[in-house]
Amino acid sequence: MTTTAPALTATARQTAADLAAVREQWGDLLAAIARPPAPEWPPRRTQDRVQDEALPDAPAIGRLPLTLREHPAPLNLDALDAACQVERALFESCDALAARVQRPPRRLEVRREDPFRGSVPMWSGVDPADYNDPARWHLPTVRDIGPGNAAHAGSRAHGLHWAAVWLEGRALDEPAGDLFAPTPPALLDALAGVAAHARRTVERALQRDGRTVTIDTPCPWCAGRLTGRTMAGGEPSVSCATGEGCAAPVLLDRGRRTWTGAELVGLYVAMQAAKERDRGRTGA
Repeated sequence: MTTTAPALTATARQTAADLAAVREQWGDLLAAIARPPAPEWPPRRTQDRVQDEALPDAPAIGRLPLTLREHPAPLNLDALDAACQVERALFESCDALAARVQRPPRRLEVRREDPFRGSVPMWSGVDPADYNDPARWHLPTVRDIGPGNAAHAGSRAHGLHWAAVWLEGRALDEPAGDLFAPTPPALLDALAGVAAHARRTVERALQRDGRTVTIDTPCPWCAGRLTGRTMAGGEPSVSCATGEGCAAPVLLDRGRRTWTGAELVGLYVAMQAAKERDRGRTGA
C-alpha cells in the first residue's frame, strides 16, 4: 500500500511565498541601511544594477553578507528598523516552532563487556550526528555562571536567510526523517501572519509596497510624462504617456511604452544622459 503526502493548504503555500520574498530581498534591505533614503525614481535597486554593470569590481547585492551587523552610523534608519524587526520576528518564530515540532536529540550509550559484571555502561550522552543534523534548529543559550556570562546564538548565527529557509520547510512540512512532527494548523496560521507582516515590512522599507509616482524627468525619447509604478512582490515599471508616438525601444503595454525588469536599467541610463545634456546647455 502506497501513501501520498497530504496536499498543501493555501495557507502553507502563501506562507512559503512570503518567506521566500523576504529572503530574496534581504540583501537589498541590508544594502539600503548604509545608503540615504531614496524617494527618487527609479527605485534604488534599479540604480544599483546600473552601478554594478558600470563597475564590475563593485560589490553586488548577491555577494553581500546576508547577516544583520552593527551599523555605527546607519544612513537609513527606516531600513535598519525594518531589518531588526523582521530578523527578531523570524528568529522568535523559529525558536517557538522548534520547541513544538522538533524532536530532541537522541542519546547514545557506549558499553563494554566485563567478565564479572557483564555489559557495563562506559559513557552516555547526546548523539553528535543527530545533534548536528543540518536540518535541526538550535535555540540560543545563555549561561549565567560567573562574571563572564556566555551566550551562544544557536542557529541564529546563520542569519535571517537560513531562518526563512527553515521556516519554509516547516510551513510545507518537508520530510526530514522523524526529526519534525507535522506543523499544527494553529502554529501554521501564526507563522503565516508573521511571514506576511515581515514581507510587508521589507517591501515598505524598500518602497516596493505598491505605489504610483510621477517622475520629474521627462521621457528621454519624446519628452512625455513618465509614471513609475511598484507592485508588492513584483518588479517596478515605468510607462510613457505619449503612447505609440514615443520612439523608446520598448514594447507597448495598454497603448503606452513601458519599461520593466532589466529594461529599467536602459531607461535610467537614458534619463541620466538627458540630465547631463540639460546641464551642459544651461551651464549648470
